[in-house]
Amino acid sequence: MPVKDYIRKRFFPHIWCPGCGHGIVLGGMLGAIEELGLKKKDVVMVSGIGCSSRIVGYVDFHTLHTLHGRALAFATGVKFSRPELNVIVPMGDGDATAIGGNHFIHACRRNINMTAIVMNNRIYGMTGGQFSPLSGPGIYATTAPYSSIDYDFDIVELARGSGATFVARTTVYHVNEVKDYIKKAIQHKGFSVVEILSQCPTYFGRKNKLKDVNEMLEYFKNNTTPVGSQAKKDNPNLIERGIFVQIQKEEYCDKYLNVIEAASKEVKG
Repeated sequence: MPVKDYIRKRFFPHIWCPGCGHGIVLGGMLGAIEELGLKKKDVVMVSGIGCSSRIVGYVDFHTLHTLHGRALAFATGVKFSRPELNVIVPMGDGDATAIGGNHFIHACRRNINMTAIVMNNRIYGMTGGQFSPLSGPGIYATTAPYSSIDYDFDIVELARGSGATFVARTTVYHVNEVKDYIKKAIQHKGFSVVEILSQCPTYFGRKNKLKDVNEMLEYFKNNTTPVGSQAKKDNPNLIERGIFVQIQKEEYCDKYLNVIEAASKEVKG
């Protein structure tokens, strides 16, 4: 099925700001779904609130646009009731690590078979450019006019430490990696996390003197490196890209079905 058939054309043109990286994420995700040959009826996308969450409005799948920070909770309900469906949850800084942080770490811990796509633009773009848990120290925002002093979360380490069984990171500059990692995440049986660094020229760029989108993409090109590379050893400040975790562990819904089966036998006995 061609990618264009996955789109709700009546909602275009999209409302993302010019230069926003989230459209690249959308394209990569649809490319992954197309290559996997998934039928539209077999995909459910669940989002919360934010620029990233607009994705569910543009795709012609079963979709849920839910409460801020609660996307993974709703997605868990979908997966419990229909475990055969492919559940994908696009999230931003807040949905993943602020108001939704508790749901994120427990979804990782439980190893529920779904894919979380974390679009990290290091700012709250939809609500006015406030700094987020992913901004990091030295970053300027509307709520940090003298720069943020908060340390930022490392999504990869947070997901790894919480028990996710597939964890990857890339950037919107590396378009093929976006598609490939999302594809592998969907194929993986367990809780998968794909962090994608995405530019926000409207707020992050404007506040941090990176107004040119090309300049922001060049930053992703020049300040990231494949995981385990010599470049990282030579320059510890580089951000690593790649697959950091890919392990097999019993999936939560399968274990839950075992509990139901055991309880049913006890009742019948």
